[in-house]
Amino acid sequence: MKLSYLDLMTTDPSYNLAMEQYVFDCLPRDRMYFMLWQNDNAIIVGKYQNTIAEINEEAVRERGIRVVRRLSGGGAVYHDMGNLNFTFITDVGESNALDLKLFCEPVVRTLATLGVKAEVNGRNDITIDGKKFSGNSQYIRQGRVMHHGTIMFDSDLSVVSEALRVDPTKIQTKGIRSVRSRVTNVAEHLPEKVTLPEFRRILLENILKENPGEAYPLTQDDLAAVEKLRAERYATWDWNYGFSPACTMLRRRRVDGCGLIEAYITVEHGKIAALTFKGDFFSASEPDELAAHFVGCMPDRAGYEKALGDVDVSRYFAGLQKDELIDILCEG
Repeated sequence: MKLSYLDLMTTDPSYNLAMEQYVFDCLPRDRMYFMLWQNDNAIIVGKYQNTIAEINEEAVRERGIRVVRRLSGGGAVYHDMGNLNFTFITDVGESNALDLKLFCEPVVRTLATLGVKAEVNGRNDITIDGKKFSGNSQYIRQGRVMHHGTIMFDSDLSVVSEALRVDPTKIQTKGIRSVRSRVTNVAEHLPEKVTLPEFRRILLENILKENPGEAYPLTQDDLAAVEKLRAERYATWDWNYGFSPACTMLRRRRVDGCGLIEAYITVEHGKIAALTFKGDFFSASEPDELAAHFVGCMPDRAGYEKALGDVDVSRYFAGLQKDELIDILCEG
């Protein structure tokens, strides 16, 4: 089967994921497609995950991280400009089996030419010395497969851990939680210095050496269709947050002069469906009255601030200010 490649230069995650879907759904099925692309400062969540359960909302807000849901399952990943993404799209006939290893091996072989021994292990990882640098997932529909993976080449690992840091004891969800793994960057293992642009070029050359092909000529109509898909799906709150399965989160803190406050927040379709307060605090008014203000709001700082408005929080939690309550609700 012949191969066509797309070497994307945009770093907008909603556009790149729209391009993936467009290639999968609309381009001719007489060939295999290979894509290279990068997202700048983004969290990409799996199709079946609960977005709120996967992200550190405060870090996302402070760092301006974009959050986008992809078509495939698997766990949430952080992308920056030290990370390179690759995609294979091809027909698989009648098979619905997820053969992730087949599409990971070209990356392993490319690294071997650079003096790095990598291996495919676990259900969807490529590792070096037991440390993960590539996570992979697949989407299969109507005899066609989309396989995509990350390659952490020189990513800021401190941001990776901060952006996805969620205390697993504080959330119970029907969605699928990401499995946290020890991670590494490819650059740390190279015997000779190679830049990410150089590695990108080498990987593409090796793919074309194994599967000769040429760049796919996207038309203006193609590009317009991708932009429409981006705007109508991948850039929308409904897809990136609202598609999430229901979850219940626990936010808990002991405050000097007030006592222990526990907030049980139930989120459905990305908005608060119910909230219950528990603890050993003193209250002049029933906390359930306050909880009702939050129903229907988004579970983030802006949503909480809007829900509270001019409410005197100290009536419900003696010794607590509104900003302190919002801080508690945003923890995680």
